[in-house]
Amino acid sequence: MVFSSIVFIFYFLPIFFLVYYLADKRYKNAIILLGSVFFYAWGAPKFVFVLLGVTVIDFYVVRLMDSQQEKARRVMLLSLSLCINLGLLVYFKYSNFFVENVNVLLSQLGMKQVPWTKLILPIGISFYTFETITYVVDVYRSVHKPLRNFWDYQMYIILFPKLIAGPIIRFHDFADQIYDHAQNETTDNKLRGLYRFFFGLGKKVLIANVMGANADAILNIPFGELGTGQLWLGVLSYTFQIYFDFSGYSDMAIGLGLMMGFRFPENFNNPYIATSVTDFWRRWHITLGSWMRNYLYIPLGGNKVNTRLRLYLNLWLVFLASGLWHGAAWGFIFWGAYHGFFLVIERIFLGKWLEKIGRFAFLYTFPVVLVGWLFFRLESLGTSLHYLKRMFVWHGGDIRFWRPDKEYITYLLIAAVFSFFSISGPARRLQEKLLSPDYTLKMHYAMMFLGIVVFILSAGKITGSDFNPFIYFRF
Repeated sequence: MVFSSIVFIFYFLPIFFLVYYLADKRYKNAIILLGSVFFYAWGAPKFVFVLLGVTVIDFYVVRLMDSQQEKARRVMLLSLSLCINLGLLVYFKYSNFFVENVNVLLSQLGMKQVPWTKLILPIGISFYTFETITYVVDVYRSVHKPLRNFWDYQMYIILFPKLIAGPIIRFHDFADQIYDHAQNETTDNKLRGLYRFFFGLGKKVLIANVMGANADAILNIPFGELGTGQLWLGVLSYTFQIYFDFSGYSDMAIGLGLMMGFRFPENFNNPYIATSVTDFWRRWHITLGSWMRNYLYIPLGGNKVNTRLRLYLNLWLVFLASGLWHGAAWGFIFWGAYHGFFLVIERIFLGKWLEKIGRFAFLYTFPVVLVGWLFFRLESLGTSLHYLKRMFVWHGGDIRFWRPDKEYITYLLIAAVFSFFSISGPARRLQEKLLSPDYTLKMHYAMMFLGIVVFILSAGKITGSDFNPFIYFRF
């Protein structure tokens, strides 16, 4: 069930919140859990039992681990939980990729290929797998005690606003909210959550969908007819699509959580004004970066290693893993390695130069990120390299296939303005004020008016168009 769908907005959401707000405080978590199971089962009825089954195993394995005094037994149970969760992720997400590459190798050697029926990827498996890992690791590290009962744990994993595409919330940052979120259901929080949902919906429907439709139209042009200018506009359109698509989803998730009294972490902070690729990853998909740092980079040794070479290798490995996390294709792996390469050279020498340039260093970062999105979008490494060459060697395009119209140009300019406006001090302060937890009565009136306008425009766009994908639902 997509957040920007008619079913979710006009049926699921009103019914859920009507029941939730009328219910006694004792039953609110149960209503959230039931609503979340229904939400996931709507889009993945076969896989909901896999998800529920894994939560049962995890809860009791972690509970047993916490009761053990011997380190060896704790490590054994930690390993069991990690193997189950990562094993399911690898099986569903990477089996097809592995078998396809093995069969390519076998065919080159003239050998019989491995028979294989392609697996369907469960929706959101990468996101809830990472959250189950935070649970077992945080309990193992004694950062937080395990949850008191199974239903609380299941609600933490299956909570529908964050279930499909995050934000990825670490267990120790969220555990205490499970028991006290109802007291944060203030009128102010409900209204601020509603505004956040409306504006996230607008980012997704009014900007990302328009950019995405044009990106698809351009990048589907026959290769021989695709011009250099068209290709740059196609990649630029995708660059804006993926940002407003994913950040819009995150805004909607944060807003829905706030309406229930939950405080979700921010997931984006104006990533396209980043002054380096390092800074970009402090601003883009912040919760994934935090997860990678705490559960992969630091266990590898982090910054506390004996040699600079090992430090650079750790950085590169983390981003290679990040690329692989996003998808089972060579394009994703190269995309991760590509970003890791720029992080390493910034550590070696480039970062010092970029600091001297200051905020205008985004003129370096944005093109680097934009080129990287080409590999992310096309997924095939070979195809991406052909397109990359065409981007930097001029070819005239055939306008019969695609040319920009007034709507596209208008929304492209709107996307650019909202991507880069916070580079100025006054605009950044305005944004901080809008995200502030303290709203005056005048601000509430203004935000409500703007939110309703955005919602009406978004609802009209949804009902009038069949193009409504969410990019990160695939991961």
